[in-house]
Amino acid sequence: MTENRADNNLGAVLQRLWRTIEERRGADPATSYTAKLFARGNAKIAQKFGEEAVEAIIEGARGDRAALTLESADVLYHLLVLWAACGVSPGDVAGELARREGSSGIAEKRARGAPAGDA
Repeated sequence: MTENRADNNLGAVLQRLWRTIEERRGADPATSYTAKLFARGNAKIAQKFGEEAVEAIIEGARGDRAALTLESADVLYHLLVLWAACGVSPGDVAGELARREGSSGIAEKRARGAPAGDA
């Protein structure tokens, strides 16, 4: 699959993943990893997201493209589960990203009172 085609499909894949996460929220934790995460609560979901993010960071620093791809998929999955558990929708995040579109990241951070830093 070409990069452009994959880029065009990312939104659709994430939408399907979001629907699957929502559908499995009430499933049996013995048969669904997603349901098991929900049953364990927000703190455990956040912990798993953090663990996956650290693994992605490590692979990014190592420069291992294949491993970073795998870990990135884990990060996105666990982030969506965390959103669902906390009542945040992809639309909420898309709205915030749209609000920031065309703004300098430095200016946006300054407006929030956050240090601009290196990011």
